[in-house]
Amino acid sequence: MTAEPLKSHITEDWTTVPKRQMQTAQFLKSSVANTYSRFPVTLVRGKGCKVWDDNGKEYLDFAAGIAVCSLGHCHPAVTEAITQQARTLVHVSNLYWSIPQLEVAHMLAENSFADRAFFCNSGAESIEGALKLARRYGHQNRGPDCYEVICLEGSFHGRTLATIAATGQPVFQQGFEPMPSGFIHVPLNSINALRLAAGPRTAAILLEPIQGEGGVRPVSNEFLLAAREICDRLGALLIFDEVQAGMGRTGTLFAYEQTPVVPDVMCLAKALGNGFPIGVMLAEEEMMSHLPPGSHASTFGGNPVACAAAKVVIEILTSPGFLDTVKEKGAYLKAGLESLSGRHSEAILEVRGRGLIQAVEFRNPVPELAGRLVKKGFLVLVSQEKILRLVPPLIVTKTEIDDMLNAIESSI
Repeated sequence: MTAEPLKSHITEDWTTVPKRQMQTAQFLKSSVANTYSRFPVTLVRGKGCKVWDDNGKEYLDFAAGIAVCSLGHCHPAVTEAITQQARTLVHVSNLYWSIPQLEVAHMLAENSFADRAFFCNSGAESIEGALKLARRYGHQNRGPDCYEVICLEGSFHGRTLATIAATGQPVFQQGFEPMPSGFIHVPLNSINALRLAAGPRTAAILLEPIQGEGGVRPVSNEFLLAAREICDRLGALLIFDEVQAGMGRTGTLFAYEQTPVVPDVMCLAKALGNGFPIGVMLAEEEMMSHLPPGSHASTFGGNPVACAAAKVVIEILTSPGFLDTVKEKGAYLKAGLESLSGRHSEAILEVRGRGLIQAVEFRNPVPELAGRLVKKGFLVLVSQEKILRLVPPLIVTKTEIDDMLNAIESSI
């Protein structure tokens, strides 16, 4: 059987596409690598906190593209910036300067501890850059045996070989062994284990201030202080993976701002472009100087269109009062979830989170529950089989939060 081409229909509102063309689209799904367990939904349009499928059904989106669309779908200011930049200059490579990249680098430096930014395309790439920086920094300051990176059990840092080696979840490593060497994992919040693991070979400690894929598990302030002390004593780098928890998600622009420590290196992606692929590794001048010209690169990193989107995102997140509303709505969501937990303690084990990254841990697996929510028109994320993870757009309203709470309760 040969599929009929979709021709111009592929860019149209699919709710108007004839049934025959929809059957063709279904056939074309066999051409996509089967590396995801997808819900049986084809999304074709989004606006704000809602998306619509090819049958016109509406969904309230508390997944936000996995914590990506923090300003909601098709935010008009982001869309306008992308459109204007696409008409002006799309790509020049990093052999030349471009104004949007310079502007975003300066904005990130102005609003963080960092001095310089290395641009790439994704969270995994930003972590790769940080790992290379840590080894280079360790080699040049303390010798070639300084290459180990201490990571946390339950962490998630990406899908490349180096980042799954850093990831503290064996399920992501199965079938890809042997893993790259030099990665040590210690239990979350175990200060004794951290101290025992650290030594002359330690180039860095890598952690998420709040584990995302690991089930929205915050790292304790005591553990962070111990990590900072160890890095200072050894001359190692403290790296924060804020790919999911950064860019306003916790109620401050960066999650580290709500901790007692400041990292040496920070990795961002996801929400920075509100859906347009971009990643960045941030560091202070002295650290970043260990990556001179030719030591690291990314062809598409920080291209003008991605940076045009990121500029608008940063402007909105740092506008007066915006992050205060994130804290307020995060507290409202958490209170609602805790009330839900109190009414259904036989089903719910724990509620945890900060700002608008919240988790409900159930006593039993939740994929079936997530499936029921999808059928009702609500999108959530599943972590660790028993955890519902809620990461709505930061523009979510209290009414939409109530709608989600009611949907979860009626689906338990």
